[in-house]
Amino acid sequence: MENNTTPPPLEKKDNARKPILQDRETTALEGPKSRSFELLFAINVFWQLIRGLRGLHFIGPAVTVFGSARFKEGHPHYEASRIIGQRIVTDLGLTVLTGGGPGVMEAANRGAKEAGGRSVGCNIELPHEQAANPWLDRFVTIKYFFVRKVLLVKYSYAFVIMPGGFGTMDELFETLTLVQTKKIEDFPIVVMGLEYYKNMIELIEDMAEEGTISREDLKLIKFTDDPDEAMEHIHYYLNKNYKPIKKRPTWWLLERS
Repeated sequence: MENNTTPPPLEKKDNARKPILQDRETTALEGPKSRSFELLFAINVFWQLIRGLRGLHFIGPAVTVFGSARFKEGHPHYEASRIIGQRIVTDLGLTVLTGGGPGVMEAANRGAKEAGGRSVGCNIELPHEQAANPWLDRFVTIKYFFVRKVLLVKYSYAFVIMPGGFGTMDELFETLTLVQTKKIEDFPIVVMGLEYYKNMIELIEDMAEEGTISREDLKLIKFTDDPDEAMEHIHYYLNKNYKPIKKRPTWWLLERS
């Protein structure tokens, strides 16, 4: 005999899962704001970008050094960054550009100044204010990280990655993605710190094994501990790509070199 008995309804429990979105949402989940708010936000972003472009337009060809803000003077990574800053000036004759803060950034700017070169920073506004380091000839302070990263890439002919944390990883992989996808072409990326980055080196090798990147992509990064090797790698690309362009300030735009 066929059983047509309807199963009993599920009992409602007091601890049943509640909807994810309650009456009060977090800031990140608020969705679109008013059109006037979005317009003002876009204008603010544009103004931040213009300030950065004006402030950095005449710094000359630069090498951007990325790295942690947490290493103090005397730490091996601080001293290695200081040497890199010096060598960018003495070996390549280029400006040293950093995020403008303490740690590795300060060390690279300091090395540039000590070598008699030009030292520039692109600082960021943070809840706990990150003051610009004292070794800068010029700096701009930017509100948004994404605008700051545009500026740090725009004025550079090469990138040196020193040991760092989340921010440094963000800067490394965003720059690497731009080179890989040919949004910027033939820009050398040097990563200093074989021991510090050994797990990342293995991960990138695993990516190539799995096919998520190609074997050719491995050539986009130079891993080394040797400043001589780093400078030689950058110098090769400069010989290949560098085209000097003379830029002069326009007085009526209140520009300065």
